[in-house]
This record gives sequence, structure tokens and C-alpha cells, in this order.
Amino acid sequence: IVTLVLAGRYLEARARARTSDEVRALAALGAKTARVRRPGGAEEEVPIDRLVVGDVVIVRPGEVVPADGRILVGSSAIDEAMVTGESIPVERGPGDEVTGGTLSGTGTFRFRVTRVGGDTLVAQIIRLVEEAQGSKAPIQRLVDRIASIFVPIVFAIAIASALVWLVFGPEPRVGFALSAFVAVLIIACPCALGLATPTAIIVGTGRGAARGILIKTAQALETARAIDVVAFDKTGTLTVGRPQVVDYLNCAGIGEDEVIRIIASAESRSEHPLAAAVVELATTKGLALTDPTTFEALPGQGVHATVDGHEVWIGNVELARAHGFADMSDESIARQQQNGRTVLAATIDGAPAGILALADTPKAAAKDAIGDLRRMGLRTFLVSGDAHRVAEAIARDLGIDEVRAEVRPEGKAALVAELQAAGHRVAMVGDGVNDAPALARADLGIAIGSGTDVAIATADVVLVGGDPRGVPRALRLARATVTTIRQNLFWAFIYNVALIPVAAGVLYPLTGWLLSPVLAAAAMALSSVTVVTNSLRLRSVPLK
Repeated sequence: IVTLVLAGRYLEARARARTSDEVRALAALGAKTARVRRPGGAEEEVPIDRLVVGDVVIVRPGEVVPADGRILVGSSAIDEAMVTGESIPVERGPGDEVTGGTLSGTGTFRFRVTRVGGDTLVAQIIRLVEEAQGSKAPIQRLVDRIASIFVPIVFAIAIASALVWLVFGPEPRVGFALSAFVAVLIIACPCALGLATPTAIIVGTGRGAARGILIKTAQALETARAIDVVAFDKTGTLTVGRPQVVDYLNCAGIGEDEVIRIIASAESRSEHPLAAAVVELATTKGLALTDPTTFEALPGQGVHATVDGHEVWIGNVELARAHGFADMSDESIARQQQNGRTVLAATIDGAPAGILALADTPKAAAKDAIGDLRRMGLRTFLVSGDAHRVAEAIARDLGIDEVRAEVRPEGKAALVAELQAAGHRVAMVGDGVNDAPALARADLGIAIGSGTDVAIATADVVLVGGDPRGVPRALRLARATVTTIRQNLFWAFIYNVALIPVAAGVLYPLTGWLLSPVLAAAAMALSSVTVVTNSLRLRSVPLK
């Protein structure tokens, strides 16, 4: 009996150890040393625990980034798979943030350390996962209550079966009574029952962490399974969060690139986001900009500048028309505005030069995410503070079911409450301070990891990489985890309900067979290993 019990415990311990493989893998990501560039230009290799915020660190191809920071010089394709779950390396350059534990690919760069030790993203991920794995799901609390009743009942059954054997059993009565008493106690050990929920939660949250999905509590897993409506914020959640030039019409008699170069040069001194988008277009095309000779920013209108001797006006349509832009492009402008785009018009030396259409474009994976949710049978909402035409254009492009536009922060929370009052279980996905009330009000708050600290703190689930496909993945993971918990509990209960009477000896009058304590010990060990092994299947459940 002791040998079988210990063998079962050993197999169970090995299986349980595998449930936390993802967390251990995250903990092992960190570099041991860092190459620090000192103020004089000298390089010094220091242990990782001696790094401080503000240090400038050099990372070469194939090296692990030793801490969180922001790139100063250089660039590299960085493998962030262990943090975000995405296998394709991401190009990072000056001004971009890098995460400790990620792997530098093709380039060398220098970055300034912004977080070290327990403040790094990987350390925070590990902490969140461990807290989630230590939390109890509502179903586990129910199991605990059942177990508190189950244990005394089992003792009563064991004593009753022993007494029955002592009074009515064949000789040797004491031997039969003792065998039945011990077999009932062993077979009824609620080990499998106790493992059913926590092992599934440990594997599920670990699997999520490996895919960039941080589930803060076990309760969030249960809640996520019942979600039937998903509401999205727009800016920064489904879109890139900044305007980009999405269309251009050349109205000048010179080449398109030259017009863009002159217009972008005029905008280069402006700090407006629309101006930055025009400059980005020119930079992407590899055009060399010229510093304007004169520059005047016209608040709410646009820019007036002189570039290479050319007088340039660029801004809203009214400004351009006041300085030489003809009405012939009204149809083109109206079409762009109907598509929810912001239009900039430019004149060069008093003649029409070009029309640029700008928009906050959807993230590359946003359409796939919405399509996944619809295939899962979920209803989708877009909730935005933007104008109706802008929000409706994005929703139409992505295939979102319903739109609520020009909504203030408190209005987002009110919409969530309205849907809940109609009997829906609502998930809210957002990234900003203005989303926090709705994230808190929703049944399940999902924050984009690139968002504000307030949104992340309020949410139940955090998507580290900001990929909206993490939403359907998180919901699929929750469904699979809760299904596994229910399977585990079903088999654990069936095992106890079926074998306790057998251990007590109900089959003996019919078959002459009594379950021995040795076989009871083997069955108990097998039940625990079966439950843990079933939980480990979550590691291979497809999330796409």
C-alpha cells in the first residue's frame, strides 16, 4: 500500500511540476551579465543585479536584452516570442522600447535602462501568473464546501462497513472488517478532487502567459467562458493609435515625390500629429527633407512655410482654398471624408499641389480578431469618442456588428451596464484612462499591454503585445480551461461514487470478491495522475 501510494505521489508530483513549465521558462529568460557603456566611452561587463536605471547598455546580435529600456542608437529585429507569444521578430529602432529577456537578432543597438529587477515586464508577468495560479475559482470554493461534507461521510461509511463485516461477515470477520475499513478510507481520499481545479488553472494561466495573455485571477477564467458580447475601444486598441497617410492625389504639374518632399518639408517644424504623419510618409519614401526658410503654424488650420523658394500652404480644405486651391477636387475630398478620413490640401506657389487623406488605420491583426470572435458566436461592439463617420468606417472595414460613436468615458460604462441589464455577459477591451470605468464595470475587462497603467490595473486580463487577436485567444483558453476543470471534477466524483461502495464490499455477496487496500491504493494513485494528465492537455489546445 505504502509503495503504491508513494509511486502515485511521485508520478503526480512529476506531472504537476510540468504544469508550471511556462513560468519557469519566463524566469530563466534573463541575461546573467550586461555590457554597460560608461560616460567616457569605455565598456564594462557587469552582473545583471548591478544594473541601475539610467545605465546605457550595448546589445549585439544574438544576445539577450538584460533589462527594460528605450533604444538610443541602432536597431535590431527582436524576438519577443516568450513575452508576447508572437514568433515573428519585431524591428525596433531609436525611441522604441525593448523588454528584458527578449533576444536581439540582426543588429547592434544601445539602450537606456528604464526598469530593473522586480520592476521589469518579465518580473511583473511572473508575479501576475503566480498570483493567478494561487487564486481560487468560484467552482473550487464549491468543491471545498463539498469536500468538507464528503470527508465525515466517508468516515461514517468506513466505520459502518467495518461494523457490518464484524456482525454479518464470514470468518475471519476482523480481517474482512479491517480490509473494508482501510479500503474505503484509501479509495475515498479526495486527492483527485483537490487537484481537479488548481492543476487546470496552473496550466491554463501558464499557457496564457506563454502567448502574451496575462490572466490575473482564476475567477476571470470562469467569467471569460460565459462572455457573449465583446465591446472594443477604437484608438490604440483596434487601430495603431496615430494618423497615417492612406491616400494621396497629386494635383501639381511636377512629380509626386517632389510634391510630397516639399509638403513634408513645410510640415517638418510642426508638432501636430497630422504633420508627423506627412513627414513619416516622406521618410518612408526615402525623400530628403529641406528645413523651411520661413515657418508659421496656424492653429486649427494648418501651416504656411517657404521651402526652397516655394510658398507652401497646407492644412484644412478652407485654408487651401483661400490660397489658390480650386474647387475641382470637391468630389475627391467628399469621398475621402465619407470614408471617415481627415483631408489635408496643399498649394505650392498659389497652385493646387495635392490632397492627402489621413486616418488612424486598423492594426494588421484587427480584422482577423473580429472574424474569430464572430465565428465563436460572439456579438461585437465598437465604442468610440470619435465622430460617427470615423467610427462607422472602421467598423465597416473590420466587420464589427454595432457602433456607438461620440461616447464619453462615462458613456462607455453606461453602455456596458445597458448590455448587462439586457442579460448579456460583457467583455470590454481598451487601453486608455478613458476606458477604465468601462473596464471596471464589465464582467471581464481586457487591457492592451501598450496602454495606460490605469487601464492595465483595472483589467482582469492583459494582452502584453497589444495584438487584438489575443482577445479570441483568451476566450478560447478560458473555455478550454473551464471545460477541463469540469471534466476533472466529473471523473473525480465518478471515481469516488463508483468505488466507495465497491471498497465497502457491496459486490462480495454476488461475486465473492472484496477490493483489497492494495488495489484501492493503486486506484487512488491512478485517479490523481489521470486528473493532472488531463489538465496538461491544455498545453496543446489550439488557441487560433
